[in-house]
Amino acid sequence: MFQSFTATTSPEQGPPRLEALRAEMAHARLDAFLVPRADAHQGEYVAACDERLAWLTGFTGSAGFAAVLAEEAGVFVDGRYTLQVRAQVADVFTPVAWPETKLGPWLAERLKDGAVVGFDPWLHTVKEVRTLTEALKPKGIALKPVENLVDEIRDDRPSRPQEPLRIHDIAVAGESHGDKRARLAKELRDKGVASAVITLPDSMCWLLNVRGSDIPRNPLAQGFGLLHDDGRVMFFTNATTDDDVLAHLGPEVALAAYDGLTAALTTLGGPVLIDPDTVPEAVRDVLHRERIKIVEDRDPCVLPKARKTEAEIAATRGAHLRDGAAMIEFLAWFDREAPKGGLTEIEAAKALEGFRRATNALHDISFDTISGAGPHGAIVHYRVTEETNRGINPGELYLVDSGGQYLDGTTDITRTIAVGEPTEQQRADFTRVLQGTIAISRTRFPKGLAGRDLDALARAPLWMAGQDFAHGTGHGVGVFLCVHEGPQRLSRISEVPLEPGMILSNEPGYYREGEYGIRIENLIVVREAEPLGDKREQYDFETLTWVPIDLRLVSGDMLSPGERDWLNAYHAKIAELMDGRLSDEAAAWLTDATRAI
Repeated sequence: MFQSFTATTSPEQGPPRLEALRAEMAHARLDAFLVPRADAHQGEYVAACDERLAWLTGFTGSAGFAAVLAEEAGVFVDGRYTLQVRAQVADVFTPVAWPETKLGPWLAERLKDGAVVGFDPWLHTVKEVRTLTEALKPKGIALKPVENLVDEIRDDRPSRPQEPLRIHDIAVAGESHGDKRARLAKELRDKGVASAVITLPDSMCWLLNVRGSDIPRNPLAQGFGLLHDDGRVMFFTNATTDDDVLAHLGPEVALAAYDGLTAALTTLGGPVLIDPDTVPEAVRDVLHRERIKIVEDRDPCVLPKARKTEAEIAATRGAHLRDGAAMIEFLAWFDREAPKGGLTEIEAAKALEGFRRATNALHDISFDTISGAGPHGAIVHYRVTEETNRGINPGELYLVDSGGQYLDGTTDITRTIAVGEPTEQQRADFTRVLQGTIAISRTRFPKGLAGRDLDALARAPLWMAGQDFAHGTGHGVGVFLCVHEGPQRLSRISEVPLEPGMILSNEPGYYREGEYGIRIENLIVVREAEPLGDKREQYDFETLTWVPIDLRLVSGDMLSPGERDWLNAYHAKIAELMDGRLSDEAAAWLTDATRAI
């Protein structure tokens, strides 16, 4: 199994660790200390050695941070983790709703004038530090860069990973790393920039057409990079290499130790580009001390990486068909087994991974499967463990959010399944979520619009019933890279224009705390729309995910004719694409699951 169901933290570990941290704070004469979830690469998923927030607090969500004061310790989490944080942290920690509550005002309200807040400058971006500094300035509260105090008190910290670097097939990538480097180097020259500091591992892996295994579920090699205006690259990583990888990288790509970035920064001329949204404050500080001119701009890899090549899109279509067949095998199995009673969340998650493994192409799962029955489905990022595992009972809804990492693509799909006969309330809630899914799937929009301009389409059916969901409508997705990829998003706060080739999730939901959760997720890719009307340049979405939506949960009377047509056409296409890909039993199940309504 790729997935483990062992709980990695427990609430009772928090109080003594918090006490030890406060002792270190007192010794360092700090009034507060910040503990982010992120590592030096601002990763959503981090190596075991960088799991400081989880180690200190017990909270294992993929986003959040703690602010520890002498008398209070706030754990800041967004709406996805409101329920999870309550279950995972001891009462010595105070959950704080974020971003509704901003860190700066929260600290300013609790600290005296002239207080000192310690932080590890490798774990906070230039923008974060700048924003917080401005917020604390009126009270004279200072930010002080210090060695990481959590590392000082942690005696069980694992070593940094040193896994092999692997070549990513150019047939999937669609462009050589030499061409990528040359293209981005020209952009640097056009901006008058001599070098760019790259701190996102997925940027470096994309740029060099390599992959790694340093981070669970994401095929990444951790490291930093320097891209020069002549196309040369220095990659600072502990990943191991062989002769084939070295030949692939060639003479214009130099490898150096992971911790060698600081020394290399001091040798640079200028100007040097840094992305204030992703580059650690420690990098800016080194360049500032060395009086090297800094230019702030977006990581040069981020947008090119998001705009998938035709080869990447073709490859990921194949990955989604393979993964879709595995999901259909699972759903057919689930519909046979769940009504009998006795099936558990862990057994379902294991079975699903088994069907993906049976493809003989699964490299890893793309994240730990969210397998939540009944009230657990209302926990947006629920991770089942041996302690939380429960039965999947008739009359409940079961939410399964999962994905696979294949050499030709990354998948992410959520389905909500009725076990037995659903209630009218469940069907009404589900249908409103489905209407949001369909609205995004059917839309066409002018060039230049961002995710924030489309997000409301997915929420409007819920809004009309006084409902909503506390997460974005969709995130970017890589191709055999991170399942959560920026900068593209379907979100109220996303200002990045959507462009052809960008892959996104489309996943509206609705959650009744203590009862059930509903989410429907397909992956979609932005493409140029067929000309209409006055031939304005417009985009629409191609669907990548081909797995049936549970018709038992659809209230047909609530659907408009257009929505009904979309659903029937979607199911007809699934039946066509899956012909010959399924076992006889799953094929028979699919015939009913894709019937027209």
